[in-house]
Amino acid sequence: MSAIVVFVEHANGTARRASLEALGAAHTVSDTVIAALSGDGAAAAASTVGATKAVVLAGDDASSDALAVALAEVVSAQGAKGFLATATSRGLDLAPRVAALLDSTLLTDCTGLEKDGEGFSATRPWLAGKVSARLRSEAPVFCATLRRNIFQPQDAGSPEVSDGPTLGAGRARLTGVAAKEGGKLDVSEAAIVVSGGRGLKEPENFGLVEDLAAAFGDAAVGASRAVVDAGWRPHAEQVGQTGKTVSPKLYIAIAISGAIQHLAGMKTSKVIVAINKDADAPIFKIADYGIVGDAFEVVPALTEEIKKIRAEG
Repeated sequence: MSAIVVFVEHANGTARRASLEALGAAHTVSDTVIAALSGDGAAAAASTVGATKAVVLAGDDASSDALAVALAEVVSAQGAKGFLATATSRGLDLAPRVAALLDSTLLTDCTGLEKDGEGFSATRPWLAGKVSARLRSEAPVFCATLRRNIFQPQDAGSPEVSDGPTLGAGRARLTGVAAKEGGKLDVSEAAIVVSGGRGLKEPENFGLVEDLAAAFGDAAVGASRAVVDAGWRPHAEQVGQTGKTVSPKLYIAIAISGAIQHLAGMKTSKVIVAINKDADAPIFKIADYGIVGDAFEVVPALTEEIKKIRAEG
């Protein structure tokens, strides 16, 4: 079966979940999955990823140009017929460069992956999720980025680790990193997401959403596109087709009607709770639990109950 190379992102010697998801997707269509890692801690992370093989690239990986060249070399050296990256900022930066070096067409933001003859095909949403398209490329190497929180990681055992090419000098050089302090929990990484919509009427009322998220202790605040477009919340909190795709253990939608664009970004959540005064709101069609009522009455009461439960625990 055709081999696939997956670029694996990691932090502190641990592979990021999005990359583990990409590896899991690759395992569904290939018996030979090769993880490619770079940077500090790559060797440590390589020994823990679920892959057939793991290739560790040496050298400074700050330059996307240099890293893309090395990844293309790995694909060619391994005789792989596929290259995958996640639709993170890093993956979206690298994948087009790798595809260009391999003279391939890049398929982006894919939500499905299938074996297609001797190659592969992918599924991705179009028209704000109203339809899905199945795509394939006639290029020698299939290249794609995968949407986060769609695929499941797989326990594929420990890989055979080997050294890969050393990164050369790139056209860009990293001179420093200015990181924000005390950043909020990202909605795409959180186990619990509490989102609010235009039904909250005013931006000041988003305090209801923040209070409920704080009551859980480890929840992130999300928002619908209408709320973000209105300037109530930052784009980083937007859940949906043009925002972030989330798949938490618990998703609470407050005063969100459930437009197709929003559902596309959260319908894979394990448990969905909807709070809306409109009993016919589309969100109730996919909700596991629905509360028909005024959010200004329901949410404060729910927040107090969550606080009590956590205090007792």
